[in-house]
Amino acid sequence: MSAFHLAQINTARLKAPLDDPSMAEFVTGLTLMNELADRSPGFVWRLVGEDGDGTIAEDADPLRIYTMSVWESPEHLRAYAYQSEHLDYLRRRREWFHPNGPEAALVMWWLPAGEQPTLKEGIARLDRLRADGPTPEGFTFRDPFPAPISVAR
Repeated sequence: MSAFHLAQINTARLKAPLDDPSMAEFVTGLTLMNELADRSPGFVWRLVGEDGDGTIAEDADPLRIYTMSVWESPEHLRAYAYQSEHLDYLRRRREWFHPNGPEAALVMWWLPAGEQPTLKEGIARLDRLRADGPTPEGFTFRDPFPAPISVAR
């Protein structure tokens, strides 16, 4: 088992509030995708909101939502995101979300196994990625960084 796990946060801006009828399939899918993540190989943890669905709205902009999770490796996260039923929902994202344009919507970083990131930390890392590009403190699937080398004590 690795001394580090992969944290990720992603964001999207909804086209309508979650209680709008146009969002019903997305809201139904939240439960299904969270259950799928929870039982996926390599899944470690996810941030759970007040409704238990893992989708956290931004106070200043309630249509801006975040999800955050921790995985054993980038390969496990990639398999969940792009090689499972999650891909079907990902392909439909334009139905529910405004395009991000060139702005990054996802950032990943390594953290010591057993630690849980905070929403504030995840948003700060996403902002840093947007400002500075990929670094070991925040990167993407396209520009990954390896896990730190742990030093035995």
